Amino acid sequence: MDKSKKKWKFMNRVFLISFSIIFLFALWGGLAPETLASQAEGIYGFIANTFGWFYLVFVLFLIIFNFYLAFSKYGKIRLGGDDVRPKYPLFTWIAMLFSCGFGVSIVFWGVAEPMTHFGSPPPFDASIEAETPAAAREAMWNAFFNNGIHQWASFTFVGLALSYFIYRQDERSLISDTMNSVIGSTGKKPLRNTIDIIAIIATVMGVATTLGLSVLQINSGLGSVFNAPGGAVTQISIVAVMFIFFMLSTLSGLDRGIKYLSNTNLGIALVLMVVVLFIGPTGFILETLTMGVGDYLQNFFQASLRLDSYTDSTWVQDWPVYYWAWTIAWAPFVGMFVARISKGRTVREFVLGVMVAPPAIGIIWIGIFGGTAIHLDLFQGTDIAAAVAENEATALFSMLENLPLGTILSVLSICLLFTFLVTSADSATFVLGMMSSNGDNNPSVVVKIVWGTLIASLATVLIISAGLEGLQTASLIGALPFSIVLFISCVSLLKSVREDYREARLEEERKRHRRIQQQIEDYNSDE
Repeated sequence: MDKSKKKWKFMNRVFLISFSIIFLFALWGGLAPETLASQAEGIYGFIANTFGWFYLVFVLFLIIFNFYLAFSKYGKIRLGGDDVRPKYPLFTWIAMLFSCGFGVSIVFWGVAEPMTHFGSPPPFDASIEAETPAAAREAMWNAFFNNGIHQWASFTFVGLALSYFIYRQDERSLISDTMNSVIGSTGKKPLRNTIDIIAIIATVMGVATTLGLSVLQINSGLGSVFNAPGGAVTQISIVAVMFIFFMLSTLSGLDRGIKYLSNTNLGIALVLMVVVLFIGPTGFILETLTMGVGDYLQNFFQASLRLDSYTDSTWVQDWPVYYWAWTIAWAPFVGMFVARISKGRTVREFVLGVMVAPPAIGIIWIGIFGGTAIHLDLFQGTDIAAAVAENEATALFSMLENLPLGTILSVLSICLLFTFLVTSADSATFVLGMMSSNGDNNPSVVVKIVWGTLIASLATVLIISAGLEGLQTASLIGALPFSIVLFISCVSLLKSVREDYREARLEEERKRHRRIQQQIEDYNSDE
């Protein structure tokens, strides 16, 4: 294709409709943030109350489906062909998975979530009082559950489906093409365009709101360490610096920018975890991790289908259902990026790597940082739970300031948040470029700049107008119809994998038959 034409390949119907809808939401969030938040919360509240059970059942189904493919006879199928090997080493691959997924979320919620549950325990056991040892134990395993395997089930499936259809079936890098075995490989353009438009809108809204919330946390950290002022000027400055860095990373390409930043991210995260583990209450942290993982595994299936129908609480809707909807809405973005970096892995390697490694890192992070915060409140008289209740963005830094080397650790945490943001935004521009360029695996620089500028501008407008929460909630509304798309993709993937496996077995039989024939001919010729 002529390079000048490729630059503008993204100016198609999918891009124009997606861009228009996102622009209207940004306008709404900027001019009337309270109205957007109210309307979005009303619609999402209805969906969560009416279909919360469906999200719980569906995500558990995806977990079982993913593990079935991994440990069945299909687990040895290699994504890209039998002779293809992975491009990225294991450490780099896991680092890229973690960075593009919910790494920034773990940093934000690693202290905030367990401390929230510690100060306001889940409603299922009325005998548990806030800020007690019993509340601490309940808080830790629920935080592990909410940030564990379930959170990565949607990402794993979408990434696996895309990887399979792209590398085994030579399909385009589009969510709609994962349904080809069911809806056919041609036609049905309105349906295909609608699916791809929903995927793009969910990605832009999700990344923009995550970027905005993380900017608020970075601002909180700068205020804690350097007494930097809060407010729009500082926050816009953070967005501007971040925009410059992720544009430079985007223009340097996948094999340089994201790869090196992801390794840096995981390296800083490991340093922080090790340092806090050893300067914090080491024994308490290890015991908390051990007990929390045990409680998590013991309650796995019960919590997977747990609802609070017999109480007037909305805890399930506010936490696991909200998280599952958020991961389903984010699945096109994370899944697409994961697929892009996973060529050469077997189905088994893919599922175990994506659905086990990042959640394990997240659980260890929560165990170390959340466990330290709980120890401080329980045994050293701090009141981190109250600080979290007032402002969740201050959680991490409220904990670190009570530790030796707190200032140094806070600076490292700000650096980690910043690099996570850059890699998330970088990954998003790459994925959006593919999805809006008819599945082009190497989208043009122009389209990546357009999407990067839009994400940064959207985050800035919503930070100034306090419209982040409304847009975040609005993005979750698309999770319900998109889950139907994912179910159809499950059927499509299973059907294709079975046909692929059957064809591979037949080919092996043909090869064996040819070898036997050749041996007979060789024997006869020798006679």
